[in-house]
Amino acid sequence: MTLNTVVLGTKNPGKIREIAKLFAPLGIPLLSLSDFAEIPDILEDGQSFRENAEKKATGYATALHRWVIAEDSGICVTVLKGAPGINSARFAGENATDVENNHKLMTEMQNIPSEERAAFYICHVCVSDPSGSIRLNLKALCRGYLTEEARGTNGFGYDPYFQIAEYHRTFGELPDVVKSHISHRAKAFEKLARLIPTIA
Repeated sequence: MTLNTVVLGTKNPGKIREIAKLFAPLGIPLLSLSDFAEIPDILEDGQSFRENAEKKATGYATALHRWVIAEDSGICVTVLKGAPGINSARFAGENATDVENNHKLMTEMQNIPSEERAAFYICHVCVSDPSGSIRLNLKALCRGYLTEEARGTNGFGYDPYFQIAEYHRTFGELPDVVKSHISHRAKAFEKLARLIPTIA
């Protein structure tokens, strides 16, 4: 297996923590962009989650001359025609906090009845080899709906407002052991675990 060390293409501490747990069973050493002081940020100006994930994977791989796993993820709300979508991290503006993004989303969802609050999280993952060639490309979804009030303090992003119908709890309320099996990111990395041996 040539994939003996992988760099996770993000500095987001929430994503790093979550993905590190999901990645652990693969037994492959995992670094992140936080381990590289001089690496510049790559502009996420793609028109889709896939484009952004591919851009980050190839850009960081060629800059670092290492294998890179990059993902782009976000929440899509049906009644908002898929928004926040690829703008999930900056829904309330560049460098917006989770609190600001959630406030904007809840403002847009005012007076929307519960039966019209369907939403889904999506995660698109790409793996690039050190030359910048994409070797794996996959995605996964997790469907739920938006609550009107924040519930729970686990997770990050929109998690306190994203409820899974089967559990009657938000991602903010669910323990990590449950989220690590049912989330969009967990499903994507489960697929990744099955496919990584094919890219030796």
